[in-house]
Amino acid sequence: MGMSMKLTSLKFMVAITLVLLQTVILPMQVGAIDELVRQVREQTAKSNTSCILVFGDSSVDPGNNNYIPTTNKGNFPPYGKNFDNGTSTGRFSNGKLATDFIAEAFGYRNILRGFLEPHMEMEDMLHGVSFASAGSGYDDLTANLTNVLTITKQVEYLMHYKIHLSQKIGKMKAAETLRNAIYILSFGTNDFIQNYFEEFDRAKQFTLVQYQNYLISRMALAITKMHRVGARRVAVVGVPPLGCFPLIEMIRDDDNKCDGPLDSVAMSFNSMIKQKLADLSKSLSIRTAYIDIYGSIISAVQNPKQYGFVETGKGCCGTGTVEYGDSCKGMSTCADPTKYVYWDAVHPTETMYKIVADDALKAIVVGDFLGN
Repeated sequence: MGMSMKLTSLKFMVAITLVLLQTVILPMQVGAIDELVRQVREQTAKSNTSCILVFGDSSVDPGNNNYIPTTNKGNFPPYGKNFDNGTSTGRFSNGKLATDFIAEAFGYRNILRGFLEPHMEMEDMLHGVSFASAGSGYDDLTANLTNVLTITKQVEYLMHYKIHLSQKIGKMKAAETLRNAIYILSFGTNDFIQNYFEEFDRAKQFTLVQYQNYLISRMALAITKMHRVGARRVAVVGVPPLGCFPLIEMIRDDDNKCDGPLDSVAMSFNSMIKQKLADLSKSLSIRTAYIDIYGSIISAVQNPKQYGFVETGKGCCGTGTVEYGDSCKGMSTCADPTKYVYWDAVHPTETMYKIVADDALKAIVVGDFLGN
């Protein structure tokens, strides 16, 4: 047999092996996800979990900013390119957010609606809403920089939500709904990137450690207020690897390498979140869970092939290095967003959010978080 025939045979065998691996491994992965969803829905039923209530920034804002006077919006193409009918809902991604996938896994709705949406069906409101506002943070000053909903305002809207429910289903049922809900908080990124390291006002007032402690105190205050309204299960999303944003990599002029110091800030802050959640769990007698978005994204960035990604250092929109929000408006996009970790220079793709959601669901089903 000649050398060329041997190479041809070898390539054929490799191709066949890859096909066999895909037919064996992929169903196992799908099966694992299906099993996770089954566990979530089983625990949800046992614990009478009623709905999901979300507070945060652009990572979980389904479009609330569409209805307030701010320029911080994402309700235009190419945002929503892969959403239902290519609709630009205000989500800062090409499709769904992690909280949409979480709501779907719980069996409620395939998307989570924004509290400020003017035409929301009661059925949607009963199964949860998002009060989140792109550009917000644990620090109210952060939200005020772009005239968006502060965390204080978002918690205030939670009280309005309770009033709406009481009018529709009665005070006792409304109180039960809030008591059996899952509260998810996702803040912090804008506090560091936009506020502390860009505007510098807080940097003049606080050392970095002092500011981290201040943000933790604001988080604890918000959770305490939610507890007074009825919160008994609270999950907090950590801060992502800030130094891995394509925008940060571009500013540092170091392609495909995350900024170590910024990532260290994120890691130390996430450790503080976990410690405070442990404290609040005892002092308020609530169940808490930590959602490790940092670990989810850093794993995808460092092991892209494992997740089917090809590009980890650039976004899909425009050049992928600087465009986000308004600067992404009307820009061309990559051919296949599923191969990208980031949709724009700071926000993940729907594919990445799905990975975050699956990891979040694992954190939620662990321990007694969904217990009565």
